[in-house]
Amino acid sequence: MNILIVDDHEISRKLLRLNLEAEGHSALQAADGVEALHVLENQPVDAVVSDILMPRMDGYRLCHEIRKSPKLKRLPFIVYTSSHTSSADERLAREVGADEFISKPSSMQAILHSLNVITTTVRPSEPVAAGLGADLLVMKEYSELLVDKLEQGNLELERSRDQLLDANEKLVLRTTELEEAKRQLRQINSDLEKRVIERTVQLEHANRELEAFNASVAHDLRAPLRHIDAYAELLGGDSTSLLSVEGRGYLQRLRESVKNMGLLIDDLLAFSRLGCVPLQPAVFSLNSLLEEVLVELKRDTGHRRIEWRIGQMPEVLADRGLLKQVWVNLLSNAVKYTRLRELAIIDVSCEPRGSHELEFIIADNGAGFDMRYVSKLFGLFQRLHAARDFDGTGVGLANVRRIVNRHGGQVWAEGELGEGATFHFTLPNVNRPPSSYGHVVS
Repeated sequence: MNILIVDDHEISRKLLRLNLEAEGHSALQAADGVEALHVLENQPVDAVVSDILMPRMDGYRLCHEIRKSPKLKRLPFIVYTSSHTSSADERLAREVGADEFISKPSSMQAILHSLNVITTTVRPSEPVAAGLGADLLVMKEYSELLVDKLEQGNLELERSRDQLLDANEKLVLRTTELEEAKRQLRQINSDLEKRVIERTVQLEHANRELEAFNASVAHDLRAPLRHIDAYAELLGGDSTSLLSVEGRGYLQRLRESVKNMGLLIDDLLAFSRLGCVPLQPAVFSLNSLLEEVLVELKRDTGHRRIEWRIGQMPEVLADRGLLKQVWVNLLSNAVKYTRLRELAIIDVSCEPRGSHELEFIIADNGAGFDMRYVSKLFGLFQRLHAARDFDGTGVGLANVRRIVNRHGGQVWAEGELGEGATFHFTLPNVNRPPSSYGHVVS
């Protein structure tokens, strides 16, 4: 059915419309009786659901006008009201021609039932109140009822006025105290606003610098690198015979430097984006994630003797993609810094840290580092070993710290030169703390 909803409250109209549409009906809307009559003149309607108390023309008058119209007099009409709910209100609604009278709030099933009943019942050809005399009696009762409602409203307003006067006297007694509190609050708010403005300006400035940096990296740095690499490749292909052994070595080192610069740019872009990408946390098995990382690492380390000691891991609540980067960086570091060992040993375990955190531990028997410089370990571009000994860009551990911090955890490390290193990081414990985690050697 196509149903016209008449109500001066927009939210009430919208709620009823959504419920009717959910049941497969369509709905038109009007804010009062005048607007409703305009809609009825121009669009086909199967039924009307109307409030009573509205500006310009109320629901009684609207129903009366519909019943007077030869074209609309048989149109099903439901009164749906919260302001006029007495037996006299209902009687008058029936006298002016309403088919059903429903008090708000009422269930949607009641409204749908009433619509079904009145749209399947044939109305008599003559209006309920036929004849001029009967019509005048109805309108007289209508006027008396409205006057009564107005008088009741005036009494309620007078009671409200007395209550407000009493409340105002009480408020006046506390004016001095409240004014002082307001003055202090304004001062605090003013200080906070200044701090927020200062911090916002700083953040916007930092964001602009970061955006400018990303644009520079993406365009201004990559383009020259591509040109250098392309010309170096052409030079190596066309003029190799003209270069000395030393010259060919220079050319090779040039191309390697270009490649390393490209990797550094990629790492910097990844680092800058870590603070902007929203987390997508989910519960997942850390065992399956570690299996993925190990499969990728073993492809490149099949020629080496590496003893992996992987402990049983719990489920965690984290961003799986970002946490995978943490494990890739930490385990890749362990692989890299143990490459001078005949037998590399990499130990991965998990322990409860209090009742709210899990601590993950990655230990190796590699090159280690000097604890005097541990504060630099997770800084951007900080390297504790010479590039000729171990390659890298100095960004990986900075990424690890940033990701772990965003998950509410901490990261730290211990080491000794020539004796290996141990990295720790924590994550919130979403399950009961495990009693222990055994080791599985692979």
